[in-house]
Amino acid sequence: MLTPCEVAVKCALPSIRAMIANELTNKYQLKQEHAAKLLEMSQSAISLYQAKLRGTSLNLQNDPEITALVTKHADYLVKGFSAQEEKLLSICGICKTLRAKGFLCEIHKTFDPSINIETCRVCQAATQCP
Repeated sequence: MLTPCEVAVKCALPSIRAMIANELTNKYQLKQEHAAKLLEMSQSAISLYQAKLRGTSLNLQNDPEITALVTKHADYLVKGFSAQEEKLLSICGICKTLRAKGFLCEIHKTFDPSINIETCRVCQAATQCP
C-alpha cells in the first residue's frame, strides 16, 4: 500500500519545487545557484527543473490557489522573513491543498489499483490536520 504522502513525495513535491525554482529565477531574477541555496538543493536540480526534465508529473500552473501559495513561499525564501517552521508549514500547505483538490488521485490509482478514487476521502481528511 502506497500512502498519499508517498505519492506526493514522488510526484507532487518535484512539481512544487519546479514551480518555486521558476518563480525564484523568473520573477526575482535569481541565478540558479542562488535559487538552489534558498531551496537547499543543487544548482543542477534547478537546471533540470527549468529544462522541464524534472518536476513535470503534475501541471499545477493553471490552478490560481496553488500558484498563489507557491508565490507566497518564494517570497518567504527571498525576503527571509519566515522561520524554518513557517517554511515547512508553507510547503505542507501547498501539498495539502493540491491533495484536497484531487491532483494526486489518478496518479495514486496507477500506483495502487485497489484504491477506489470515487469513494476515497483520505486526502480531503488530511486538510483537517493541524
